[in-house]
Amino acid sequence: MVRKPAVAGQFYTDDSRRLRTQIEAFMGGKATRKKVLGILAPHAGYVYSGAVAGEVYGRVEVPGTVLILGPNHHGLGSPAAVSLREEWMTPLGAVPTNAALAKLILEKSPMLKENAAAHQYEHSLEVQVPFLQVARPDVTIVPVCLGLMDYDSCRELGLSLAEAVREFGEDVLWVASSDMSHYEPDEIARKKDEMAISQMLALNPEGLYSVVRKKGITMCGVIPATVMLVAALKMGATKCELVRYATSGDVSGDYRQVVGYAAITVE
Repeated sequence: MVRKPAVAGQFYTDDSRRLRTQIEAFMGGKATRKKVLGILAPHAGYVYSGAVAGEVYGRVEVPGTVLILGPNHHGLGSPAAVSLREEWMTPLGAVPTNAALAKLILEKSPMLKENAAAHQYEHSLEVQVPFLQVARPDVTIVPVCLGLMDYDSCRELGLSLAEAVREFGEDVLWVASSDMSHYEPDEIARKKDEMAISQMLALNPEGLYSVVRKKGITMCGVIPATVMLVAALKMGATKCELVRYATSGDVSGDYRQVVGYAAITVE
């Protein structure tokens, strides 16, 4: 079975040549890249968030397997869903799902279910894939779509995913897909986003989850980010770095209602 692109021609161009050229420009052709455990990358239309995403993808070494965690914007399917479609298509071609890691994840994480419906229209995972294809043409992926859950569930899931990745035994890059504040005045969005980003930089998953809830920060991927931080700490993470932050206003010139975008590495 193949997962066909749902937002090609909308969130990003469906012209393969233009898409590759655009992503290469976003990534900047950096000479050296560093090995990291995970990244936070935005998932809006490339015209708004592509430069922020490209900055982090251009800085990190992408191994042969990538675990992508994204929020479920549509509420379809299982609340915690793994895609076992054999391939994910983009205008740049097909990306195989890593069946071995997906199987381990399902074995170690009882709350996760194999479910295609959760992934069918979800853009938060899809928009990461072309960046991965350009960075690592032979990449394989395991897409995981996450709905709402409490912090204890995030912690349980993060620990079980870390166990699965360790048993897998090969390098895996964790990608948490998230935009930051939505449709706030630029000044307010930046202040709110700084509160969430500071918790990530402190490697504090519970603090991130808590501040987003208490301060009404509309960070759509707080669940994937929290799960990734829990897992990263279990795997020995000691450092988080903000690579780039911007808002849609930096592109559109309209600062009245913006969406925030952050790119972060976890090492």
